Amino acid sequence: MRAIGFTRYLPVDDEACLQDLELPDPRPGPHDLLVRVEAISVNPVDTKQRAPRDMIGTVTSSPRVLGWDAAGTVVATGAEVGLFKAGDRVYYAGDVNRPGSNSELHLVDERIAGPMPATLDFAQAAAIPLTALTAWEALFERLRVPAPGAGAMASILIIGGAGGVGSIAIQLAARVAGLSVIATASRPESRQWCRELGADAVVDHFGDLSEQVRAAGYTYVDYVLILNAIDRHFPAASELVAPQGRICSIVANAQPLDMALLRRKSGTLVWELMFTRSTYATPDVVEQHNILCRVAALIDRGVLRTTMSEVVEPINAANLRRAHALLEEGRAIGKVVLRGFG
Repeated sequence: MRAIGFTRYLPVDDEACLQDLELPDPRPGPHDLLVRVEAISVNPVDTKQRAPRDMIGTVTSSPRVLGWDAAGTVVATGAEVGLFKAGDRVYYAGDVNRPGSNSELHLVDERIAGPMPATLDFAQAAAIPLTALTAWEALFERLRVPAPGAGAMASILIIGGAGGVGSIAIQLAARVAGLSVIATASRPESRQWCRELGADAVVDHFGDLSEQVRAAGYTYVDYVLILNAIDRHFPAASELVAPQGRICSIVANAQPLDMALLRRKSGTLVWELMFTRSTYATPDVVEQHNILCRVAALIDRGVLRTTMSEVVEPINAANLRRAHALLEEGRAIGKVVLRGFG
């Protein structure tokens, strides 16, 4: 099968960082779906896994294939598969500890895959899984945002609103949870993107967040979702979060965080990593299948929309390198999708 991978960890400006490969066709294990991949999308985790700072130049023991977003068609199933059959269209984010989806054929555990939204094509669907799972888990499991109508109108500050996770989180927070949403974005086009997705207010994360949020009419916010640069934004998030409020981050800190900032408020900081369930084979791993089912239903009802902002054809090393470069520049809006192996 055709695939895109590498044998050495390299920066994106080195053509060897991602190469077109020919690899053996994979064979499904008991819970696996063998999927013919039709479209993939790119996430920050791809760039971090391709070029870890402490491993640049290191040679891999075998070709490594990345990719944690895909949509395609099931062509075979493992002996214990019961949720899908050959011919089903699926979308999923996969498992960081297994070969990725940048390949014509890909194995994924059925318990972390979902039925593709009927109203989307493969490219539109491939933009959704990783970011939807991350945003859903962050909002409803880590921050414990209640169902709409459970109390007074609550508010959330989403730091990094125009990126992949932010684009889904704004929609889920506004259209599903019924929260008042303040998102951050720095450019006119990204600010407009956030408003179109449902943000009630948009502030600039390069400015004084506390001052801007309060100028928008919010003394405190009930929840804060940090999607980038936690070291820079944690002090403002701690100042803005309400007493007994909750902060969730999907990004790691580089320096120790001053947790004393939350002590007086009895505030909570929680972490979200979408790969936790698959990495540790948690007893509730099938919940990711359930979340993708719920997201597909919301999309088909018109509550949520795809966050695909650009589609590139075909899926090959040159196009994937360009997509990685765009993410590393930090200027991508929504999701960049690659479609078809040609």
